[in-house]
Order: sequence, then C-alpha cells, then structure tokens
Amino acid sequence: MRRMILVGFLQAQNCSNFAASWRHPESRTDFTAPEFYAHIGRVLEEGKFHLAFFDDRLGMPEYSGGDFSDAVRYGIRCIKMDPIATLMPIAMATSRLGLGATMSTTYYEPFHVARMFATLDLMTHGRTAWNIVTSLNDTEARNMGRDAVTEHDLRYDRADEFMEVVLGHWDTWDDDAIIMDKAANSFADPEKVRRLEHEGEFFASRGPFTVPRSAQGHPVLIQAGQSGRGQRFASEWAELVFAAYPNLEIGKASYAKLKALTATAGRDPESLRIASFFAPVVAATKDEAEDKRAVLENLPVEEDSLMLLSEALNFDFGGKPLDTPLSDEELDSMSGMHTFRDRVIQGSGKSNPSVRDFIEVTQRGRLGHPVVGGPKEVADYMEEFFTTPACDGFVIGASYVPGSYEDFVRFVVPELQRRGLHQKDYNGATLRENLGLARPPTGAWKARMG
Repeated sequence: MRRMILVGFLQAQNCSNFAASWRHPESRTDFTAPEFYAHIGRVLEEGKFHLAFFDDRLGMPEYSGGDFSDAVRYGIRCIKMDPIATLMPIAMATSRLGLGATMSTTYYEPFHVARMFATLDLMTHGRTAWNIVTSLNDTEARNMGRDAVTEHDLRYDRADEFMEVVLGHWDTWDDDAIIMDKAANSFADPEKVRRLEHEGEFFASRGPFTVPRSAQGHPVLIQAGQSGRGQRFASEWAELVFAAYPNLEIGKASYAKLKALTATAGRDPESLRIASFFAPVVAATKDEAEDKRAVLENLPVEEDSLMLLSEALNFDFGGKPLDTPLSDEELDSMSGMHTFRDRVIQGSGKSNPSVRDFIEVTQRGRLGHPVVGGPKEVADYMEEFFTTPACDGFVIGASYVPGSYEDFVRFVVPELQRRGLHQKDYNGATLRENLGLARPPTGAWKARMG
C-alpha cells in the first residue's frame, strides 16, 4: 500500500522556517546546544518521519546596501550554523530517521561535496540525503568572494556538470572493491577502483575518489527548484523534490507535469518522490488549534517581511514606502526567486504592485496560510493532497519549536496511521529503503544519459 512520506523542515536557528518562531513563549532558546537538536530528532523518529532536513543560506538577510541591522535586532535568520555539523546530534540520537543537509553547487567544489556526503552516509549507515541548491542571494555571493549572484540559468548549467562530477566520483568504487584479506595482504581490488578523469566547462576532477560506497549506494538527492529550469534539473537528477502548492488544483497539475518530465528524461517516474510543504497548527481540537494560531499571528513584525523579501529577490524592500507602486525598472532589477515576483504580479492583479502587495501575496515573514485544526482536519487535508494525487508526502514546517513537531506527532500521526496513510514502523535501515527507492547500481545515471 502507498504511504506518505514525512519530512521535518529544519533551520539552524530555532529549527523553524517561520522567522518569528523564536518569539513564541514556548519556543526553546537553546538552539546552539546539541541537546536541542537531539530532542527534535527523537521526536521526529517517534513519529516515524522519514527525514529531518536542514535548509541553509550562506549569508545573513540584509537590505540592498548591506544593512543587516534589522536581521540581528529582530532575530531574522541571522544565525545559520553549518547544516552537516548540526545534523550530528540528531544522527547520534536516532537510528532510522533520515538526515538531509543543504550544500550549494555554486560555491563548493564537487569533490568536496561528494566526499562530505559519502562520509556522512557511511557514518549514519546509509541515512543521508543531499539537498542540491544553486544559491540565489547576493549576500551569499559576497561572502564567497563574488560581487553578485550568478545568472539563474548559468547556475543550473554549472549544477548539471556538478552532478556529473559528484555522481561520477560516487561510482568509482565498486560495491565489492574492498577485500580486507589479511592473509593475502590484499586490502582492496585496484581493478574495481577507477579514476574519474573529468574535464568540463566548469570543473576538472581527476580522482580516484577516496570514499567507498555505503549501505544505500550513495546519498539520496533532494531538490526544490520551482522554475522551469529548476524543474528540468529535478527531472534529470532528483530523487525527492520539495514543492510548495498554493492549492490542490495547482498541486495536481504540477505533480503530473514533473512526473512527466521525469519520464521524458528517461527515468521511471516512480523513482521520483514529491513532497509538498505545509505548516500545520494542530491541537486536540480545532478550537484549541485556533487559539494557538491567534498567538502565532501576533508574533511577526513588519521587518520580518521586508528583510526576507529583500533576501529572496535581492532588492531593497526596506527603502520603499509600503503603498507606492514599484516601477517597471525596479521589478526588472529583482533577481533570485523570480517566481515570487511573478506570483505577486498575478496574485495582486497589478502590473506594478507595491511593497505591501508583495507582503500580502507572498506572506513572506508571516505565518502564511497554515492548516489549522484538530487531528481530523489536518489529516483530511493531507489525505486529499496525497490521494488525488498532488504529492507523495509532506514537508512539515514548524511555527514554534519543538512544540509544533511534538503536537504533530502527538495528534496527527496516530490519525494518519489509523487511516493507513503513514507507516507504523520503518521499512528498513537505510533512507532509500524507507523511501521505497531502489539502491542505485554504479553507472546507472550515466547509462541513462547516453
């Protein structure tokens, strides 16, 4: 029977995608301590979540011109610790929960990323996933020695070659290369370890790679690009895609489109899982959940929205009056998440929307459009999206931490299990086994690409 995937969305500042979550009276404040992350890992594993996943940015939010003071003053994602190091307490506190981390193809070298994740996969007995991002903020670019972010499609062209190098290195050791025959003084078979010898437009990497294959072959590949170029990239490489759907109909159409693109790329659409993001506010009853929502609605400040919009679109949203229409030149100058800009123009019905329109349509920095209810209401929402189908599972965003995860595991998970929609136990030891993904044989991706 088909069962939904559950992913816990984490960030290395209070583990929440909701910028105001740290202000919640019940949010823990020890998010620089390993015990904080170990507790969240145990909660997610108790709820039989498939994966705990860390988002990442390589810079602090700021307005154009470099003013980061509001990010620090209001605690707007100003702390972002290394996601792989932050996974370690979770890895040590759990035994089946998958462990996902973000690393950028724009600012790292393929050999480094390949070795980091291959090692992590061995150290966790095959529970690792790599979230592939191309990075879109000017603040990140300047931290990494660039003047501005690389043009959108060029970032993806580089990312395509990056994947060839990473997967190429992961394939250079055969599964049975290590012999460890002490009597014959034979550690490994040199005929089963190869150089990569990659020479391309963006990268050169010789090899041989220095890490053997893991219990699941290699880490699971995650991607979340929503643009046309991003979807094409996902159809070629991703095994788990994170999506954000404003409604069921758009979700159904997008799900079918990405599955079709995957087939066009020469892959079995069943080799790709799609998880839809949503933010539940849940309690024992709907009335109690509404009370929780009322508390959450009062947490954001205007600076949250202005700062996070500026980060997403590389534009100074803090320097314009809220209700003054943005000019064509200002709209054209925006980079980064173009889907945000286009959604605002469409959603507001204005060719020149204002800053307030951007806040209202995107809900950036606000709670957004949470699913509020008791176990039945939240499970009904999830079941409809899952069975339509518009997704294969869900990325759960927390509004306060660790309470949001604890509430979901306490109230919603038992209802999903009662309906036969969510697993009561893990299927295996590796992340691939638990996601229902095949272990990749060496060279399979290259054979597909011809």
